[in-house]
Amino acid sequence: MTLSALPAVNAILNATSAALLTTGYVLIRQGRRDAHRRVMLSALASSALFLTSYLVYHAHVGSVRFQGTGTVRTVYFTILLTHTVLAVTIVPLVAVTVVPALRGRFDRHRRLARITLPVWAYVSVTGVVIYLMLYRM
Repeated sequence: MTLSALPAVNAILNATSAALLTTGYVLIRQGRRDAHRRVMLSALASSALFLTSYLVYHAHVGSVRFQGTGTVRTVYFTILLTHTVLAVTIVPLVAVTVVPALRGRFDRHRRLARITLPVWAYVSVTGVVIYLMLYRM
């Protein structure tokens, strides 16, 4: 695989994470704890693969400039700003949410997951949006 394929791979990994997060939410609402656990650990793996791929790509390529102008440029940078700030916070937030679940502290896990899930989903979805705006517009 060439380096130029990594942005698309990253978008696929982000979309996969978003789909797995949604599935995990549905499963826990249905009371299917074991399936929820497997799916959420898969979402974690997908996000970890994304982060690794993202860092490798940008270590070699550097930053990529957005070429759009006018209103779309404002929209892009607004999404990018919120995505970036939340992407930095989601890594430790996921860690402090997953660890109590693995230790069987579901009360703590549940409280944290109510914050972590929407933030993680937002970061995953906006990652795909950023890819589309940066590489496909």
